[in-house]
Amino acid sequence: MSRIGRMPIKVPANVKIEVDDNNTIVVEAGGKRLERTLAAAMKVVREDGELRIERPSDAREHRALHGLTRSLVANMVVGVTEGFTRRLEINGVGYRAMRVGDMLMFQLGFSHPVAFEAPPGVTLALEGNNRVIVSGADKELVGETAARIRRIRPPEPYKGKGIKYAEETIRRKAGKAGGKGKK
Repeated sequence: MSRIGRMPIKVPANVKIEVDDNNTIVVEAGGKRLERTLAAAMKVVREDGELRIERPSDAREHRALHGLTRSLVANMVVGVTEGFTRRLEINGVGYRAMRVGDMLMFQLGFSHPVAFEAPPGVTLALEGNNRVIVSGADKELVGETAARIRRIRPPEPYKGKGIKYAEETIRRKAGKAGGKGKK
């Protein structure tokens, strides 16, 4: 049995969960609402403040979906109660971000500033002019938004310039001068 799939999901008292006939689950709390259609074979069972995910058989496909479904539902519960955050850092001389209305404008060494607008459900915040905080209730959407921002100017290995995740370490390379004298 899946170790992840068989773990119960603790549901706080303020979280409201509904599952309809076509296996669409809606999780609501504190004005946040997440909705997702789960695999038809998986069954969500609620008992005394906990959710459990049950699978119909030990078929390979059902075993694979069991842990995935449990993780998706658990992330929805955490998302509406606590939320998710990704932090990005901008490194490089003259590289910075500015808030213009509801968009962020990035100066990243291009000949033009790059505008970025957050999708609905995600908030972008700035710490200083070189740290961006992406937060929201949907873990998948927060991660994808952070990845799209990083993709504007990924960090390069020679000087470390670009946008990187705060916890990411850039493996630095020696430049042309680092290879001399090794004949």
